[in-house]
Amino acid sequence: MTRGTSPATRLQELRDEIRHHDRLYYTEGKPEVTDAQYDALMRELKAIEAEHPELVTPDSPTQRVGGAPVSELPSVRHEVPLLSLDNAYDETELDAWATRVSDRLGTLPEIVCELKIDGLSVALVYEDGQLTRAATRGDGTTGEDVTPNVKTIRAVPLRLTGKELPALLEIRGEVYFPKGSFRALNAAREDAGLPLFANPRNAAAGSLRLLDARITGERRLAAFFYALARWDGPDAPLTQWEAMERLHALGIPVQQHRRLAKDLDEVKGFLRDWQHQRHELDFETDGVVLKVNAFPAQRRLGETAKAPRWALAYKFPAEEALTRVLAINVQVGRTGVLTPVAEFEPVLLAGTTVRRATLHNYEDLSKKDVRVGDTVAVEKAGDVIPKVTRVLAEKRPSDAQPFQMPAACPVCGAPVSKVEGEVALRCPNPACPAKTVEALRHFVSRRAMDIEGLGEERLDQLLTAGLVSDVASLYALSAPQLSPLPRWGEKSAVNVIAQIERSKDAGLARFLNALGIRQVGEKTAKLLARRFREMEALASATEEELTAVPEIGPETARGILEWFAAPANRDLLAKLRTAGIRMTEAAVPLSSRENASPLAGMTFVLTGTLPRRTRDEATAAVEMAGGKVSGSVSRKTSAVIAGEEAGSKLDKARQMGVPVWTEDDLDRALAGGRE
Repeated sequence: MTRGTSPATRLQELRDEIRHHDRLYYTEGKPEVTDAQYDALMRELKAIEAEHPELVTPDSPTQRVGGAPVSELPSVRHEVPLLSLDNAYDETELDAWATRVSDRLGTLPEIVCELKIDGLSVALVYEDGQLTRAATRGDGTTGEDVTPNVKTIRAVPLRLTGKELPALLEIRGEVYFPKGSFRALNAAREDAGLPLFANPRNAAAGSLRLLDARITGERRLAAFFYALARWDGPDAPLTQWEAMERLHALGIPVQQHRRLAKDLDEVKGFLRDWQHQRHELDFETDGVVLKVNAFPAQRRLGETAKAPRWALAYKFPAEEALTRVLAINVQVGRTGVLTPVAEFEPVLLAGTTVRRATLHNYEDLSKKDVRVGDTVAVEKAGDVIPKVTRVLAEKRPSDAQPFQMPAACPVCGAPVSKVEGEVALRCPNPACPAKTVEALRHFVSRRAMDIEGLGEERLDQLLTAGLVSDVASLYALSAPQLSPLPRWGEKSAVNVIAQIERSKDAGLARFLNALGIRQVGEKTAKLLARRFREMEALASATEEELTAVPEIGPETARGILEWFAAPANRDLLAKLRTAGIRMTEAAVPLSSRENASPLAGMTFVLTGTLPRRTRDEATAAVEMAGGKVSGSVSRKTSAVIAGEEAGSKLDKARQMGVPVWTEDDLDRALAGGRE
């Protein structure tokens, strides 16, 4: 704190600065600072508030973390009911709606086209700029108070920005799961042996209605807002388009993919464009909402008992494909969970070829009654995860038999067990080769210890030959042991041993990710490594110390504590330490990090083969310089870094006018030499 600055003044400066960066990151998609710089601001804010608790305010950024769990969610009555929308499923139904609007108004007015976000509807109330209540839609008249849960969503401002704020503002929107966050959540649940969420919408609804808001905060939900219910103040918006622009100016996240259509042809053009482009988005959308733009015209049209006449939800046709089940196999994961997997005749779905889909568990398989030889309909849940939606019973072959889960592990033969309260069947054998091989595959993978030359086939060879029994035994291997194996040879053996030796210096972050601790993936491992710096400090950390790390909540902390408490894991760590694994993370001075951030706030997409770097090396270089790497091109992309044999991402960048860099351009930017 600067000399002469009062705590209250510094607190206000910090809160304003953090809100500014929250808006840039979550609403604008244009961050200005690195994660480390943001975390430093938050740490200073927390420290001053801890010294001066009387200065803590409800809208402080520190108040996003939920308090103690509640026994139930209180009911809330909506002042303005949340009505449903009528649906249209084809252009004939769309034309009929447009005709009804034209007949009532004398002409077809301007129509706002907005992507329909598939999440959970919420209503937010701001009083004098401060968020005071958030409620679910419920039955449209009465919902549930989820204010503590919504406050954990960083995209939702706790206080609005701007000088002239309405005395009371009520908005409607949708809380949703970004596809990336949804994949990460399901991966963590799979590692923990928990049931998977079927789709992002169900996951968002379940997460927002949890009685413990701290868990909601761990799940990285997002939100868009699309409707103005009340604006008590001067100069209220007169159209839907103006309302969205004004909400955006207040710091509220609104969906940017929208169009103000002058006629029905423009409306249909928007529908055709997004029916295919929607797969490129990081959120799930199942259609487009059409709204008469002018509010006076909306009032003239009125509403029925259930839906407004001035709006319509146009639903995209469900994308599904029919294929035949060739086999149903059972996989055994790292935690021993047995998962039935349907193997298909390859089929194209939502832009990718699908060959298999998990059936989640035996209960799900039994409910759908999937059998070998069946013709099934396959969809992608949230355009992410292939799933079997139904069986075409009329096409079932006469000899198809119901599938039975094995009573013994298909890999080691141990009798399977079922934990009370869980659906999953598990192999309880700690020495099960399937568990071991999955742990080994994860350990050597690129984003973990990055040991090249040890693919699935070679790991299976090593296990079969009895040369490895766990990840620690990799470090006892020698070239003379490997070179006699089929398809190895002396040179290959020497190279693999060199890779294993090199991995000893991978650093704490990669090592933590490699260990497969429940809910500790690549990002969480980096956070832990930055905070604790060495394994001994992390192993002795308390739950309070763990949850003090940004983005780590109680559930993740408990998983970490349980892992270190297990004797087998402590023994494994001791073996790995003896083998020479470096279990520390080199500290980087803050001044060095600030000077080494020439790409701060920039987002890049990599495509093709670069001359001097692998994809992972380029990603690491960008991240070390403060930038981010995304998997898809969007308006928020700062540049596409293209190498040889660049694919569709390069084409899309050119179509969208996104700058295209070579690896030389990247080098100049890393050195601070490119504008």
